[in-house]
Amino acid sequence: MPDGAGHRGPLSAHFRKMAHNNAWANWRLLSACRQLDEEAFRAARTSFFPSLHETLNHNLMVDLYYIDALERGGLGRQVFARFRPFGMAELFQAQAAADRRLIAVCDGLSDAALEATVTTDRGEHGAVEERIDDLLAHLFQHQIHHRGQAHAMLAGTAVAPPQLDEYFLLHDSQQTRVELRRLDLLPPEELL
Repeated sequence: MPDGAGHRGPLSAHFRKMAHNNAWANWRLLSACRQLDEEAFRAARTSFFPSLHETLNHNLMVDLYYIDALERGGLGRQVFARFRPFGMAELFQAQAAADRRLIAVCDGLSDAALEATVTTDRGEHGAVEERIDDLLAHLFQHQIHHRGQAHAMLAGTAVAPPQLDEYFLLHDSQQTRVELRRLDLLPPEELL
């Protein structure tokens, strides 16, 4: 994990909030998906990946790849080779565990640590040093992108897609507090 020594400023606080928001949004989406039976979860749908199963497993696999880089775990592209797609029940648990790891990384960062680099294994393109802040921004963008696709696919089922466009605004704080407490995430006062 990157060294968290140094000043905590607005940028490290932002990434900390993004990690918590990411976990919250994943929980909301996967909680809705858990209402589907496995057949509906794996059913062919229109999107970049042809099912909720493939889209959400892709999101998790990419999370694991970047979290390993952020933790300096050294697995690199082995993450992809080792990954075996999960059914809905197992995916819910695996994504929650990955989200907790990402929160731990972000909770340990200072603004200075965000400027450090970590190595990403790009296969035939070799090792690439990426700034931590850039890698985190990419990871959150990737999650948002594919959650949106899954959200649209879920709309084609009998399960209503959950609202995912919220952040930690005071306007939404009552519902946010309830859900964050349920997820045992940071005390809401630290996020709102």
